[in-house]
Amino acid sequence: MTPLLEVRNLHKYYPVGRNSRLKAVDDVSLSIQPGEVLGLVGESGCGKTTLGRVILSLQPATSGEVVFDGIDVLSLQGKDLRRLRRRMQIVFQDPYSSFNPRMTIGAALSFPMKVQGMHRGNEEERAVELLNRVGLDGSVLNRYPHEFSGGQLQRIGIARALTLDSDFIVADEPVSALDVSIQSQVLNLFKDLQEELNLTYLFISHDLGVVEFISDRVAVLYMGRLAEIAPTEDLFGDPRHPYTQSLLAAVLHPDPTLEKSKPSMAIEGEISTPIDPPPGCRFYGRCPKRMDICRVQDPPMVSIGPRHSAACWLHA
Repeated sequence: MTPLLEVRNLHKYYPVGRNSRLKAVDDVSLSIQPGEVLGLVGESGCGKTTLGRVILSLQPATSGEVVFDGIDVLSLQGKDLRRLRRRMQIVFQDPYSSFNPRMTIGAALSFPMKVQGMHRGNEEERAVELLNRVGLDGSVLNRYPHEFSGGQLQRIGIARALTLDSDFIVADEPVSALDVSIQSQVLNLFKDLQEELNLTYLFISHDLGVVEFISDRVAVLYMGRLAEIAPTEDLFGDPRHPYTQSLLAAVLHPDPTLEKSKPSMAIEGEISTPIDPPPGCRFYGRCPKRMDICRVQDPPMVSIGPRHSAACWLHA
C-alpha cells in the first residue's frame, strides 16, 4: 500500500546567535498509511510539535521532503498550498488559545469553508452537522469560546478540523489540557471519527497510556531524532531502544501490588544540548547501555522486525 504521508530526511533548525543552530527536528524520516494512527511520543522539548507543524507547512523546513498523497508539500505556495490544506488540518493542544475570542462558534466553523469556497450557502448546515457528530448541537452556534468548558471547546476544535472534509489530521497533545475525566471521552471521539471517516492521524502526546490506546504504530522522538518506530503492540511489549525502555519503565501502574515484568531503567545523567549538539548518539550521556562508538558516531536506523526499527548501535 502506498503511504498517504512520507517524511524524508526532514530538518528544522533555528538560528541561535551568530553561528549556532538549535536542531529542533534533525533528519527525521517516517511514513503513515491511509487510515492509520501514528503516535508520536517523547519528552517535552524533543521536537514533536515542531515536526507536526513543519509537516503541515505551518513552519518552513530547513531541508528534507514531505510528500502527501504524491504531492511535494514543501514546494507549494499560495493557492496550491491552500488547496492542499483542505485535506490536512490540525487540532491544537489548548482549545481556548486556538479560537478567536471575538468570533462566535458558528463564525469560527464557517470561516474555513468560506476561505476555501466549500459548502457555499450551506455553511451553517454543515457546521450543525459536524457539531452533532462531535456530541454537541446547533444551539451553540451563537455562543463564544469563553462560554464552554475545555472538553466542549476541544470537541468544537475537532469539528473545525473536519469542516473541509479533511482526511489527515495532526492532533497536537489534544487531551493534555483537559481533566482526566474528560480525556477518555475526547479520545473515544477521536477513535470513533477515525473509524467512521477513515481518517489518518499523527497523534502527538507525552502520555504513553493515551498513545497506546489510540495508535496503530508509535514513533519515539528524542532531541529531534527518531529513536524507535514500531507497531504499538511491539513497542510496548518489546521496546528495543534504551530511551524507549526508560520511558516505559517510568510509567506508573494503578495497581500498587502489580509487579513489573521488567526492571526499572531510571534515566540519569545530563541532557545533551540541542544547540549544535556534539557528534554521536543524542542519548549517549543518559544511556545505561552506552558504548564507545555511541559517543562519536550517530547510530543508523536499523530494522529489527516487521515495521519495527530503532536507531541504536546495540542492534546495528
